Amino acid sequence: MSVTNPGAPKRNILGGLLGLLGMSGVAGVLVTAMITPLIAVTGVAANSTISLFENLPTYLEIGSLQQKTELYASNGQKFAEFYNQNREEVSLDQISPYVAAAAISVEDPRFREHGGVDVISAARALAQSVIGDGAAGASTITMQYVRNVRVQTAEAIPNQEERDKAYLEATETTTGRKLQEMRLAIGVEKQFSKDEILQGYLNIALFGGTTYGIESAAQRYFGKSALDLNLQESASLIAIVQEPNAYRLDVPENIEANKIRRDYILMRMMEEGAIDQATYEATIATPVEPRPTEPRHGCGAAEGNAQYFCDYVRLIMVQDPAFGETYEERQFNFQTKGYQIKTTLDLDMQAQGQASMASAVPAYVEGMDMGSAASMVEEGTGRVLMMVQNTAFGDTEELAGQPGYTSVNYNTDYEYGGSTGFQVGSTYKMFTLAEWLASGKSLNASVNGKDRAFNLINFQNSCLGADGGSWSPTNDGGAKVGNVSVRQATSQSINTAYVAMAEQLDQCRIRDTAMAMGAHRADGAVNESNPAAVLGTNTIAPLSMATAVAGFANGGVTCSPIAIDSITLRDGSSLEAPKSTCNQAVTPEVAAGVTSALQGVANGGTGSASNPGIAPLMGKTGTTDSGLQTWMVGATSKVGLAVWVGNASGQVPMYGVDLPRAVGSQTRHVIFNDVIAQAMRVYGGDSFPEPTGSAVQNEQVTVPDLAGKSTAEAKTSLEGLGFSVSVGNPVESDQPEGTVASTLPSANTRVTQGTTITINPSRGPDTAPTSDALAAPDLAGQTQEQAQSTLSQLGFNGTMAILTEKSETVPSGQVIRTDPAPGAELERTGSIQVYVSSGP
Repeated sequence: MSVTNPGAPKRNILGGLLGLLGMSGVAGVLVTAMITPLIAVTGVAANSTISLFENLPTYLEIGSLQQKTELYASNGQKFAEFYNQNREEVSLDQISPYVAAAAISVEDPRFREHGGVDVISAARALAQSVIGDGAAGASTITMQYVRNVRVQTAEAIPNQEERDKAYLEATETTTGRKLQEMRLAIGVEKQFSKDEILQGYLNIALFGGTTYGIESAAQRYFGKSALDLNLQESASLIAIVQEPNAYRLDVPENIEANKIRRDYILMRMMEEGAIDQATYEATIATPVEPRPTEPRHGCGAAEGNAQYFCDYVRLIMVQDPAFGETYEERQFNFQTKGYQIKTTLDLDMQAQGQASMASAVPAYVEGMDMGSAASMVEEGTGRVLMMVQNTAFGDTEELAGQPGYTSVNYNTDYEYGGSTGFQVGSTYKMFTLAEWLASGKSLNASVNGKDRAFNLINFQNSCLGADGGSWSPTNDGGAKVGNVSVRQATSQSINTAYVAMAEQLDQCRIRDTAMAMGAHRADGAVNESNPAAVLGTNTIAPLSMATAVAGFANGGVTCSPIAIDSITLRDGSSLEAPKSTCNQAVTPEVAAGVTSALQGVANGGTGSASNPGIAPLMGKTGTTDSGLQTWMVGATSKVGLAVWVGNASGQVPMYGVDLPRAVGSQTRHVIFNDVIAQAMRVYGGDSFPEPTGSAVQNEQVTVPDLAGKSTAEAKTSLEGLGFSVSVGNPVESDQPEGTVASTLPSANTRVTQGTTITINPSRGPDTAPTSDALAAPDLAGQTQEQAQSTLSQLGFNGTMAILTEKSETVPSGQVIRTDPAPGAELERTGSIQVYVSSGP
């Protein structure tokens, strides 16, 4: 059947004449219909009634209907929605003609003839309401539309008390309210066409529960669009409008009552000529067979394993004053304004991350509060591409507290998900390294990594001031090392070496560098700046660590994370989305130095297991005391990624936790490798810039004059400057026995940091008779400075002539031979020729 003129009625002559009264005569007819019973029952003057009606408002402000807010991934795919009212507005040509015919036939057969008020029905109903109690029916579709608009307006008030008051005024069963609806209906008919009114009515009507509008009702109860509804389905849905909760089709007990109402509507359609008798009889013989789908909205229903990311976006919206003056207003707007939010989420990366997470870390491990999370950001924009964790999203009372469920987002700060972060371990060394380079020191510098007690008074802290006490840090696994270069200390994550580096720096500046890079505490407090913070005692969220490592890879420019690309409304207008703030946190030169060292971590260092080798990678591992928290953070030239595996709470060492793909302490590498490999394939990755300037210089340090110091005191002093130290045989000198007679290289000479300094202890002055001659020493293999020192210690006061000579076997700068030769007599005040290699 085709319905070309929905609700086209068969009218008698009286109905046609009354219809001709239209807008011009309706008010007079209404008042006339009321005057007689009013005078008879109450004695109210007719002119007072007329005045009352004429003074009512005629203009109805029709605002936007409450709409669903929807979240979309970066590829345009919807993955979540929110609403107070499940509604999707559609135009009249997107609605089955059967729907319009059913609505008009049963609710308002003279809809296309009257001017907003059905004169005959209204006069009769209003007269009855004066004699009896309350307002009778006779509401036209236009009047029902007016009532629903007033209800919607009331429900759009954020303040609960004001909202309840307005709702009561819009729904109270009184003659006054009916008169208001009539007066406003007349005004609406002047404002809008019949089709516009019918369209508005079908979009605003309640269809049970939180289902509003014919499109959502069609999807909710029959799993199809409103345009595709057949005759019996259309009649069943219009049946719901009269009494939504009694006739809604998702309650099996309502089916019989809905059919009775549906069949009545079909009869009215036949009587009004919308369908013929044969169609009527065939249709009432069909059962009501809904196919209801349970409406799912909110972050718990988000698709694409994006529940936690969804909640992150929601919290951004409800906490930003740009979207409402109060939290309550912002929350209400988020549920009702119909925001179309395009997020930064890469669903492919999200799927890869969640698949890797699910395969490697269970949601629940017996005996511990197992936690794991991973975040990925795009460099240069701060766009959050991926956010996954091992648990299931549990934001309902029934799920709260169940094993493997939590509403806490481990990836974000407390403000955006409830986590207070996790100690980051040695990943924090990135910031000590950055400050080391910023202060002009080199990646090639040698530092003393030996186990020892550090005096905390020696650690400068311009924020809080130095504090006393002793601290004896150790290395992972109890590893023992000596002097190491900064590169080696980084690639092998040597704690003792990094503490020695920090001893030469301002702890406050290390703290400030970390926070400038985006690595701030998740609980909102200022980062700690005590020396132990160098080894990662601050509790930071994975998203913040991904942001920081991406900043180093981005030439030192850190961009704050953002999750929203754009926000539009249903009418096509747009709202400004929160912007990323990008800052040059460290210089490009410092960033290049940090990145260079961190490439050593991912290539042969502690992070090698995380590197799939597809594109250049840099990164840093982190493990806290007893292995309670484990990390891998890293970046290509395109994205930054942070992976955490550890204790969400509790104190279970990850070293002894057996997880599906690796032991707990190594599982971070499994996840990181999976995810970064996908990112490398999708986003690519270029080579990092090479460091220049002081970052790669071989630092020269002046050897101090330690004559007269104790051997132990001299050794400590030299090691603190980055030298290796050996103790030679005692020599005669004027210094007291047991103290330092001299060093090799000599005092006040400048040598490369890391050189081995030989301490020559004194055995006191030589009391034997002085001879004018001595045996020439063997100087082969010594440097010029070492040879000079050796002769000086032997009491040679003559001339040392330096001659260069090519050599295929002796390295450049080392002694080849001497004249006189070793063992020959050499006058103390004579001369010796020393031949030094110039290379081949």
